[in-house]
Amino acid sequence: MANTEQSKKRARQSIARNAVNKARRSRIRTFVRKVEEAIATGDASVAADALKNAQPELARGVTKGVLHKNTVSRKISRLAARVKALSAPKA
Repeated sequence: MANTEQSKKRARQSIARNAVNKARRSRIRTFVRKVEEAIATGDASVAADALKNAQPELARGVTKGVLHKNTVSRKISRLAARVKALSAPKA
């Protein structure tokens, strides 16, 4: 358990940070889920709009230290490829 004043303060800060990061992660997952749902319905324009809204949210997760840069890059890339496949003409 924390004994010094500094360690007590760091414990308080850690709890506060954890709550903020948890909310950010949840918000990001919501945006990604909206893209996934739009892809599942097969509506290319809705999926493209959802992806356009999700990208800055994911990027913000990187700048805030919630997610790793490569993780976000991979997620955006894979979502974009799936959205693009929706709008591509079926051969």
